[in-house]
Amino acid sequence: MTTNPPQHAAGSAGTAGTAGTAAQATGYTTYDDVLEGKCPFGGSTIGGAQTTPPTLSDWYPDRLRVEQLHRDGAAADPLADLDYPAAFATIDLDELKADITALLTTSVSWWPSDYGNYAPQMIRMAWHAAGTYRIADGRGGAGQALQRFAPISSWWDNGNTDKSRRLLWPIKQKYGAALSWADLMILTGNCALEVMGFPTIGFGGGRRDAWEADDATYWGPEHLDMTDPGSYDDMVDRSGRWSTEPGEPGYELQQPLAASHQALIYVNPEGPNANGDPAASAVDIRITFGRMAMNDVETVALIAGGHAFGKSHGAVPADQIGAPPEIAPLEAMGLGWHNPVGSGNAEHTMTNGIEGSWTPNPTQWDNDYLKNLFAYEWEQTRSPAGALQWTPKDASAPRTPDAHRPGVDHALMMMTSDIALKVDPVYREVCERFLADFDYFTDEFAKAWHKLTHRDMGPKSRYLGPDVAAEDFIWQDPLPAREHPVVSEADVERLKQAVRATGLSASDLAFTAFSSAVTHRESDKRGGANGARIALAPQKDWAVNRRTVPVVAALRDVVAEFNASAADGGARVSLADAVVLAGCVAVEDAAAAAGVTTRVPFTPGRVDATQDQTDVAQFQWLAPVVDGFRNYEQDDLASVTDVAPERFFLDQAALLGLTAPEWVVLTGGLRVLGCNHDGSAHGVFTERVGALTTDFFTTLTSMDFQWGTADGEGGRSTRFTLDDRETGVQVHTATRNDLVFGANAQLRAVAEVYASRDGAERFVRDFVAVWDKVMMADRYDVDPSTAPTPRVPAAAAR
Repeated sequence: MTTNPPQHAAGSAGTAGTAGTAAQATGYTTYDDVLEGKCPFGGSTIGGAQTTPPTLSDWYPDRLRVEQLHRDGAAADPLADLDYPAAFATIDLDELKADITALLTTSVSWWPSDYGNYAPQMIRMAWHAAGTYRIADGRGGAGQALQRFAPISSWWDNGNTDKSRRLLWPIKQKYGAALSWADLMILTGNCALEVMGFPTIGFGGGRRDAWEADDATYWGPEHLDMTDPGSYDDMVDRSGRWSTEPGEPGYELQQPLAASHQALIYVNPEGPNANGDPAASAVDIRITFGRMAMNDVETVALIAGGHAFGKSHGAVPADQIGAPPEIAPLEAMGLGWHNPVGSGNAEHTMTNGIEGSWTPNPTQWDNDYLKNLFAYEWEQTRSPAGALQWTPKDASAPRTPDAHRPGVDHALMMMTSDIALKVDPVYREVCERFLADFDYFTDEFAKAWHKLTHRDMGPKSRYLGPDVAAEDFIWQDPLPAREHPVVSEADVERLKQAVRATGLSASDLAFTAFSSAVTHRESDKRGGANGARIALAPQKDWAVNRRTVPVVAALRDVVAEFNASAADGGARVSLADAVVLAGCVAVEDAAAAAGVTTRVPFTPGRVDATQDQTDVAQFQWLAPVVDGFRNYEQDDLASVTDVAPERFFLDQAALLGLTAPEWVVLTGGLRVLGCNHDGSAHGVFTERVGALTTDFFTTLTSMDFQWGTADGEGGRSTRFTLDDRETGVQVHTATRNDLVFGANAQLRAVAEVYASRDGAERFVRDFVAVWDKVMMADRYDVDPSTAPTPRVPAAAAR
């Protein structure tokens, strides 16, 4: 049966000619043309372009976003070929600081400075750039100048930091590629403190800028409705990150988060949920600053020191302020929070909604903040924008000048988070010590500021410039200086034979070496094999590391014997080097067992940290919840999170700085080496454990087998069996951290390369390369071109 199509106006006698002419002119076809089979077939409307939703993340929001391992790569970096340390060394730092200092006291009309001095707002910019740091995963911090990009650029708490960076553009423009935005922002914060009379204790350059937005970091579960940019109420949301409400049992902040609210750096200055409760605010402050690696003294020093300067801005209700930078109109050219009231700035400025200053002299370092906080009783009031704040009850209390209008003054202001320091007994005691000894307060603020602004940079050996602080701090994970020559190539061969003589298996040696190095985090440059902290608390006591204990003991004997036989002034070997070298032995022997001869690069020169150089509480944060490389999951994982293990595994690969191919090849190698933390057979898809074969990949991709769940029906399975498809006989067992390499399309595509007939030699070559990358990840003391012993290239296996 044939059904006649409905008639359209374009096909009627009166319009056909016009429609046809239009179609010919535009290249589009009419409905009748389509029926007659005419080409080309076109359309008169366009629905989208690349990145127009829906995209993969819209269609499949739970997919594993493996492509995030390749974000901010060389292809995005216009300065990928830049030797930044060499470029930074060309800067006359005194000239640069003089340029910054001159800018701080030169007001411009488009954004006038408060009190004729930009220093307070620049301190805030630097503080908020650094204050995103969190110790749980080392992410955040000032190290990449991510304040320039969404989402951080457009957080409510970063209101008007875009103006600070735009003010600095002439200086950045002058120094160009030799000065990163990240270094400029922190150095400007230092100069701002100094111009107001505060003595900083040093500055280390060396931060390299990111070149694209961070679309991967987990900042919290709260979803912000950005379709209503004028509504700040939706932006300061804490509905998902706390287990209960303030004051209730079990009050806990979700890991790895540090900020108490979405879109804030620290805590809501009005108290949790803007409730005006100083005691509840103190609880949030302690949790939040603790997650940012600050103790109680450092916390009080930062709050009291920072609030010695500048003012807060709340002259205009939030619903009158425009969109943040990321969604501001195109003509705003990257500046957000347009304020249509009055001049839109100066005395009409709106930032966090609280209005006023803490001290009578907001551009001078003094102790007036604490003096006023404790000298007066404070009562709640509201700012012009409607935010909750506090003012002295005593009408004779000092007043503070208007930031822009001569002859006008105002009552002092405190935030609920300030009153918290007075209410909390521990914070109060610290405040009283600071009140009694201003020099002590100055010293503690200087150290806390230095920690805040350098915490994510890693060891001090990475710092650049002539102003690096002389003092070593425990949070820098210090290492002792090496006081002996490094081992020669002949010594290395002798040590390799000594390692083999221990009788330890390639599996145990590889597991221990990898365990020493896998703690490294690219985020804050912590962890890694240098220092041999695998032999120290807390790492030696982690459940995932139990298998390393006897191996480390045996390698101590190798080290002791070698060093005892060394001549006076001769080469010595550290335990850290011995552990890594033992891993090289394991990989070389495993490759030989697979019929491939290779040489694993080894660069000596590591040293052994002491327990006194190791902050146990700070290092405990490096303990894994999931370590997919060693097939480890925390015992109570299912009770503390609903995040799938493979997502933690992806996170771990990102923290190690791996690409997707490196992640795949490293895991496949570790599996056939038998490197599960408990010696289990999960994912060890081979009958030749300890041989560096491609068996993991060939089994994973084979259709001769089928997978089944082994831990019951319903919910998310975590254990699986591999059964022969024809006989049903179980052949292997696996976890989610194994199956993901066959289930995820991007990872499977890489696995197929190594599972192919021609993949064996490529596999050994690539595994050796990524193994060396992980072992060397924390060797900031080594320039590959001037290594003490030439490194053997990861040449093609043969």
